[in-house]
Amino acid sequence: MPINQPSNQIKLTNVSIVRLKKGGKRFEIACYKNKVQEWRSGVETDIDDVLQIANVFVNVSKGEVAKNQDLQKAFNTSDTNTIVKEILKKGELQVGDKEREHDLSSVRREIATLVSEKCVDPSTQRPYPVGVIDKAMTEAGFSVRPGKNAKSQVSECIKLLQTGSKLPIQRARMRVRVSLPVADAEKLKPKVLEGADTVEKEEQASDEWQAVLLIDPSQFRVLGDLLQKECKGRGRLETLTFAATAGS
Repeated sequence: MPINQPSNQIKLTNVSIVRLKKGGKRFEIACYKNKVQEWRSGVETDIDDVLQIANVFVNVSKGEVAKNQDLQKAFNTSDTNTIVKEILKKGELQVGDKEREHDLSSVRREIATLVSEKCVDPSTQRPYPVGVIDKAMTEAGFSVRPGKNAKSQVSECIKLLQTGSKLPIQRARMRVRVSLPVADAEKLKPKVLEGADTVEKEEQASDEWQAVLLIDPSQFRVLGDLLQKECKGRGRLETLTFAATAGS
């Protein structure tokens, strides 16, 4: 014998829910996974590709569709398209426990990969495998910050590894070439070399002085500002290798 479900119930699966509380009531829309962020960032512009179904719900999980009078009262309109766009813009994306855990795990792996690319073992000047970095992150008590991308958390992670783990680690040095007119080199050469960890090459021609240096990445802007201020565009700072390691 068939079971009669209420006419305002719709069942959906594998869905991302965006929820907005307004006018004392809860409203939800059912979206395809990953499409909400694409819509908000402007990558996706077709709302039909974002929504699983063009309805506004009170509860997506139970399939309960919102009543027109409730929509009119809360949004001052019953136009579904207008309401859906407001919920997409202002609503909170609901993430399940398993999905949240998977997302954090992916971000953590990405952070470990970026740290491995940017850092080295000080004694060998070679990068650590990602697995070694991940173990050190656990030892140091590093926690991924939800809602922030991996790149924005790398510096914090490196600092924590340096202070909270037993893993010897430092940022890989940048290899740069500094070029100065001879007239400026006499005055600026000591300041330029002062910021270098290693001077790999230094030569002077009749009209120009050049040096290839290994520097801490934090010194790149310092050198750039120095040349801009003192040389007025006559000097050059070039990046040869973003993360110089042994043998590179």
